[in-house]
Amino acid sequence: MLRLIPGIGGTTAAVMAREVLARTFKSRSHLGSYLGMTPSAFDSGSTSRCQGISKAGNSWARRIFIEIAWIWQSRHPDSPLTQWYKARTKVQSPRIRRIMLVAMARKLAIALWRYVEAGVVPDGVELDTRALEFRALAGA
Repeated sequence: MLRLIPGIGGTTAAVMAREVLARTFKSRSHLGSYLGMTPSAFDSGSTSRCQGISKAGNSWARRIFIEIAWIWQSRHPDSPLTQWYKARTKVQSPRIRRIMLVAMARKLAIALWRYVEAGVVPDGVELDTRALEFRALAGA
């Protein structure tokens, strides 16, 4: 199923399926926690700050989703997710762009999880039907 999305190859799809999508998650926040892409809060008295992502989850899967987010921008430039990233990082420094890319990777992980679980194709994506045709020819 994942190979039907342009920009996701066989190896990446296999790693995503084995490391993340083969598991069951109750909600998108549970998926984000498993990947270690949730905010890590620091609360002390009246001070409340966000210290970045927790990085407490599966580091291998987190790196895969961040790489997919880089590729996603070039393969799906008109998708709402790419447009969101471009709007948020238009005048930002490279450091902030990298931080926002992790946020985009989390949103992308949730969209791909919904695609695998419920068949909801991410917005702005046209599935590559040539992959289906190739699989049919290979099986024949």
